[in-house]
Amino acid sequence: MVREPSIALKTIMPFSDNRVKQRSSDLEDEAPLIQNQHDDWVESSPASPVSPRRRRNIRSSASTTNVPSRNTTKAKSRTISFKVAEKLKDKFPANVVRNQKYNLITFFPLVFYQQFHIFINLYFLLVALSQFIPPLKIGYIITYLGPLCFVILVTMGKEAYDDWKRYKRDQENNSQKYQIMTTKGIKLVPSSKIRVGDLIIINKDQRIPADLILLRTTESSGACFIRTDQLDGETDWKLRLAVPYCQKLPSDESLLDINAEIYADSPQKDIHNFVGNFSKAVAEDIVPQVEALNVENTLWMNTVLASGTAIGFVIYTGKDTRAVMNTSHPETKVGLLDQEINRLSKILFLVTLLLSLLLIALNGFRGLWYIYLFRFLILFSSIIPIGLRVNLDMGKTVYGYQIMNDREIPDTIVRTSTIPEELGRIEYLLSDKTGTLTKNDMELKKLHMGTMAYNIDTMDEISNQLDAAFGKQQGKDVQRTSRTATSTILVGKSRRDMSSRIKDIVFALALCHNVTPVIESDDSEVTYQASSPDEVAIVKWTEHVGLTLVFRDINEMHLRTKHDKATDEIYFYEKGADVVMSRIVQYNDWLDEECGNMAREGLRTLVVARKKLSEEVYNDFSQRYHEAKVSLSDRKAQEQAVISTILENELELLGVTGVEDKLQDGVKTTLELLRNAGLKIWMLTGDKIETATCIAISSKLISRNQTIHQISKLQSIEDAHEELISLQTKGDFCLVIDGESLQIYMDHYQYEFIELAVELPVVVACRCSPTQKADITKLIKKFSNKRVCCIGDGGNDVSMIQAADVGVGIVGKEGKQASLAADFSVTQFSFLTKLLLWHGRNSYKRSAKLAQFVIHRGLIISVIQAVFSAIFYFAPIALYQGILIVGYSTVYTMAPVFSLVLDKDVREDIALQFPELYKDLIKGRSLSLKTFFQWLMISVYQGGAIMIMSIVLFEDEFINIVSISFTALILNELLMVALEINTWHRLMVLSEIITLAIYIVSMIFLPTYFDLTFILTETFVWKVLVITAISSLPLYIVKFLRRRYSPPSYLKLT
Repeated sequence: MVREPSIALKTIMPFSDNRVKQRSSDLEDEAPLIQNQHDDWVESSPASPVSPRRRRNIRSSASTTNVPSRNTTKAKSRTISFKVAEKLKDKFPANVVRNQKYNLITFFPLVFYQQFHIFINLYFLLVALSQFIPPLKIGYIITYLGPLCFVILVTMGKEAYDDWKRYKRDQENNSQKYQIMTTKGIKLVPSSKIRVGDLIIINKDQRIPADLILLRTTESSGACFIRTDQLDGETDWKLRLAVPYCQKLPSDESLLDINAEIYADSPQKDIHNFVGNFSKAVAEDIVPQVEALNVENTLWMNTVLASGTAIGFVIYTGKDTRAVMNTSHPETKVGLLDQEINRLSKILFLVTLLLSLLLIALNGFRGLWYIYLFRFLILFSSIIPIGLRVNLDMGKTVYGYQIMNDREIPDTIVRTSTIPEELGRIEYLLSDKTGTLTKNDMELKKLHMGTMAYNIDTMDEISNQLDAAFGKQQGKDVQRTSRTATSTILVGKSRRDMSSRIKDIVFALALCHNVTPVIESDDSEVTYQASSPDEVAIVKWTEHVGLTLVFRDINEMHLRTKHDKATDEIYFYEKGADVVMSRIVQYNDWLDEECGNMAREGLRTLVVARKKLSEEVYNDFSQRYHEAKVSLSDRKAQEQAVISTILENELELLGVTGVEDKLQDGVKTTLELLRNAGLKIWMLTGDKIETATCIAISSKLISRNQTIHQISKLQSIEDAHEELISLQTKGDFCLVIDGESLQIYMDHYQYEFIELAVELPVVVACRCSPTQKADITKLIKKFSNKRVCCIGDGGNDVSMIQAADVGVGIVGKEGKQASLAADFSVTQFSFLTKLLLWHGRNSYKRSAKLAQFVIHRGLIISVIQAVFSAIFYFAPIALYQGILIVGYSTVYTMAPVFSLVLDKDVREDIALQFPELYKDLIKGRSLSLKTFFQWLMISVYQGGAIMIMSIVLFEDEFINIVSISFTALILNELLMVALEINTWHRLMVLSEIITLAIYIVSMIFLPTYFDLTFILTETFVWKVLVITAISSLPLYIVKFLRRRYSPPSYLKLT
């Protein structure tokens, strides 16, 4: 039977989450400290004696220097009694989740404001209202009011449906039942009724409904685990600890009887820091018993209890909770194309006004000219087509359908159907790292010990060497003890054999970590939980080679091994980043070189070291560290001073581990293609600098010829200014910056920093909080005025995704929160290639062409009207009325024009093979003032040609001018659609044929406008064909010459 020797651990360093990610950066990589975030309430000294029969080990990992958050609100700190009065509870915000945009009162005003804030809608509202004034009435009111009402009603219905779904989700969250402990027993209350001061019972896998202080758990140690993936994006469980006094109470009901209160600092966004106290009144004349509280005693809202049952004390509710404060309500996103079209609409209004004024002026401002002016404005209202919005919105629906039904990017979901064109205009891509570029799946790949190295293929040899080492230790116990007495065991590593060195580093890796084994009750399977997935990978590796972690709590841990030999030796173990560890280990000539080699391979490196302590040194350290722990001023600084003086110097270097965070499939190719497409890529991560740099290198985010400039640990504004000056002298490089340094720039040198950063091809920002990610996104948008796309997979990426012009969420290990908040949801990072280079290209090019053609369709008929009015003494009389004007923008032209959404200017393989084509899209040349005025000139020419040639050729049949010119107009538009098509689709052909047939048949049923005896003559047919040829043939010739002598870039590749 295999025995499980227990190895006692001192409570100098908790095995909890030390990888704190906060807005002002944490220095996990920079300062490996022994830090006890909950030592204020540990009653026993860290020097408490342990059994001499056990091997004693002091361990440490690179930990964190906490910096207070900058994001405090105006709400004040609070002290809440366990017997707080009901009326005091009502002073705090209600615990209600509300994500709705509207209510019954605000729905209509807000929707109307949003719709009539758009110039086209406002213009047509005024035109429609003008038809209720008799002198201004032209034609049927329905022709002006109908299209506008249709657009508004569709939009209102969509907004109402979306908000109703948000209401149902909120109602589901607010109605979840929770158990509340009261003096009358346990009550079930909905989440929305929970108030500050309540005692809540949380069961396993239950969502935390408010911000709580953990009082008791079902574990005797007072520990429990929570899942925080919907709060900070991390999938690993976090350890939380109960208040010691409450945990020691005989029963849960005893909480109702104690005379105590909890002090909590003011609500703030920082999810990684908390300052509080638990005060227990002992007697009137005695100072209360106070126990310090920190983040390890908290259960934040929207986290999930992963183990056991817990009782929590509510300290923050509703808008005061960390989760709500870190959630930014999304604004309605308006695409750049829509903004450009809105600007063109204003130009079209000026054209309409100038044209009306010109006709009035040519008539000498006679009579009631101001009435005529308004009538002309109404006559020419088709210049600003209300159908433009309808066509574009329908086109966006088609693009969304095509994206979601693309078999090469399965399970892609379009959640925001209003901005697919933005996918073709992206210039900045901001990406999360873990779970987005990587799989968050770690594996130990290399172990280097100076003169010895093992990789994935030779790891099995370590098990054999470990067996040999333990066997040698047992066989030569007497000799080894003697050598220890003479201190010969501490000679340099070169005097020790291979097996002993392997045993030392494996033992160090098995002990020095934050991992906790968790046994699931369902299948009794042991899983490892830790704040860092690379630590889990290392512990799994030590299990593979023969040292298995089977138990740990706050005081000790148990390892299962084939051999059992206890000693009286005391070792201090520490591991951390090479930049820090190299300063505190003994001199060596290989550490920097090997860490650099592993980093170039994309491996996450950790340096492992130890220090042997005598009994005297250990007791001295324990005493001094305890004194520092209980000091009231500069506690952290005093603790660090003791650690640095006694422990963190002259450590024996054991080796370096290289852990691989596997990249997502196709990441390297995707990043290379996107970089060639002209995108500037930023990686925003909460991870440490070394890890982020490794991934940036291994994923090819940083190209081979690029240098890396790192900015970290800036302590002052002067240091930041000096770094800015040095950056300005550099050429092509990748900037790597930590969160604290970045915050200094954003606070003091925002303009200077972003001016430089937006020009860089690659930026890696580490230790970023969720709020920082969103702030960077907004800053890039504001400064560059370019389109920004953000992609992430965790709850901590939601704010960034919502702040971006285009937000892409990945469905992965970190849940669906990012996916649900995003505009587009994908399952792999590599799907971005096709989403941007193909679907983005098509959506933008098609919408640009569709928009300009619809504008052309309105311009040409207005030019015909203007020429007609000029010929007939500038009379504001409509040439086309009733069914003709309605049919012109619907059944006579709509299908062929809308079929342009199926057009392709290049083949898919060409677009993906030559990403450089995307650069033309970024420049926005498909829809610009240049292309607009080109279409304006085309419309003026064609409209003038049709009207003038109709009068010239049909001078004797002038009474039929309506049927003549209108027929030529319809034929011209069908030919113009054919002219604009690059790749014919069968639906395009059908739309042209069917539309022409509908027009011909309608002539029979509209005798008011069409005289069949005249239309069926050969004269009518050939003269209409001549007019059509004169209006459209020159454009075919121009297109042929342009493609032959000055073809666009994409045509050169086909």
